[in-house]
Formats: sequence, structure tokens, C-alpha cells
Amino acid sequence: MNSERTPSFAEGGCLCGAVRYRVYGPPLSSSMCHCRSCRLASGAPAVGWIAFNSNDVRLLQGHPATRHSSADVVRSFCPRCGTPLTYRNRDEHDVLELTTATLDHPEAFAPTREIWLEHHVGWQAVNRDLPHHLHGSEEPPIATTR
Repeated sequence: MNSERTPSFAEGGCLCGAVRYRVYGPPLSSSMCHCRSCRLASGAPAVGWIAFNSNDVRLLQGHPATRHSSADVVRSFCPRCGTPLTYRNRDEHDVLELTTATLDHPEAFAPTREIWLEHHVGWQAVNRDLPHHLHGSEEPPIATTR
């Protein structure tokens, strides 16, 4: 069987184990985001996100809490331990982004780009081998000397 047609399978969840999810189907993208909103929502200098078709993500256990971090964005997190779990933009309702580090095996889903370098924290290293975007990935990559 062609491996490109075989649905990928991954599981993940929050720190305390109250929320667990499973993913079927290939990722649509994988990014490291440096935007201020992601930094504040996570308490980290950058956040790894992996996007999937919404229909490919199934909640196995628990009920994440949600919050609008802006008019167009809803984020979810574990209501017990606070682990950030998902990001959904109103303009892309069929896409659900998961925090890559909440996957049981995040090393299997390395980022392919870094976005929102405009908000980059200067002491945070960036991966020179990846394309860098000043804002979102819909813009062309920028040259960087970071």
C-alpha cells in the first residue's frame, strides 16, 4: 500500500492527562510561531503548531475549555492543568491546529517553517534551515540573519 495514502495516526494530550486526542490523516502544515498572542497564551518564546483537517482530529477523553484570543481565533486548553491544546481561525474553520509538543511523539512532526518573526524574542534561536516569514506563512519567506 502507498504510504502517502495511509492515514497517519498520532495521539496526544495535556500535562495532567485529563484531555486526550487522536489524529487520523496527514498534517497540512507544521510551524513554529513567534507571534505575541501565541507567546502570551503559552508562556513560551515560540509555539510549535501542527495543522490537520478538523475532521481528522477526535477527542478521546475530557473536555477542553475555550477562549477567544482575538475576534477571529479560538484557542482551547485543559481546564484542569492549563495546557494549551488547539488553535482555530474563523477563516479556516476546516483546519484545527494542535500544539505540537502535546503529541505523544512530537519529534515525528518537525516544523517546516517559522512564522511571525516580526514578534521574535531576540534571545530565542531560530532554525536557519527553515523558511522564515515576517508574518503568516501566506507571505513569501524573508531572508534572515538571525
